[in-house]
Amino acid sequence: MNYYVRSRLRRVSIPMNLKVVSDNVHPTIQFQNVTYSTNGSVYHTIVKEISLSVDPGQTLVLLGRSGSGKTTLLKLINRMLVPTAGQIVVRERPTTEWEPIQLRRGIGYVIQEAGLFPHFTVAQNVALVPTLENWDAARIAGRVSELLTLVGLEPAQYASRRPHQLSGGQRQRVGVARALAADPPILLMDEPFGALDPVTRAELQREFSALAKRLAKTIVFVTHDLREALLLASRIVLLEKGRIVADATPQEFPRIDHPEVRAFTASLAPLSGVQT
Repeated sequence: MNYYVRSRLRRVSIPMNLKVVSDNVHPTIQFQNVTYSTNGSVYHTIVKEISLSVDPGQTLVLLGRSGSGKTTLLKLINRMLVPTAGQIVVRERPTTEWEPIQLRRGIGYVIQEAGLFPHFTVAQNVALVPTLENWDAARIAGRVSELLTLVGLEPAQYASRRPHQLSGGQRQRVGVARALAADPPILLMDEPFGALDPVTRAELQREFSALAKRLAKTIVFVTHDLREALLLASRIVLLEKGRIVADATPQEFPRIDHPEVRAFTASLAPLSGVQT
């Protein structure tokens, strides 16, 4: 199947804690001709013949309409789903060869509304995976403080609060901190800012863009918003009905001559009769 392929990108990273993305490395994530069908039925195929690679330090944005297969690809990466055909390779091992819990502890996951435990404090939410990994108390406390500061929340002010005492934007910041807590090499983000008001969403998008450059992690980010994709991505993959129809840099993407690309770029035009 033919689809549009990005040109080669020069990798650039801004170090934090000496994180460096080097050349000549293996992709962090690879989809090798992956198909996923519910109940194993070809009549209920969700994604079909997906082949793509995500390089270390890259922010890949999966763009598409509702039902196009974006979230399914995330769930295949962390083995919440197993492919019907083909395989996904994460850090040079097929997901089916990973012990599921071990695989998932190397992957941070951020979703809409953050998914925080309501009976935990902010600090306890952020500390969840380090606690499961049996870090000592001093190391956990230091990591919680470091990450709350990183996402713009003063530890002394927010660490002891419960999720219901936070705004939507603050909960999302805690969700990002929790995903980073054990320093995973991979972040999966499923429309993390989709439920926020437009102003808070724009603020968090700008903050996350800067943070992604600092951390140099491999990020797969799901959205149906082209503006968000153009702001955050180092590469955009557009899905339509479970297939890849475009794969390009943010600079190249709007110029692709494909009906689904044109439909998304049209969404950037101002509404008729509305002055800007």
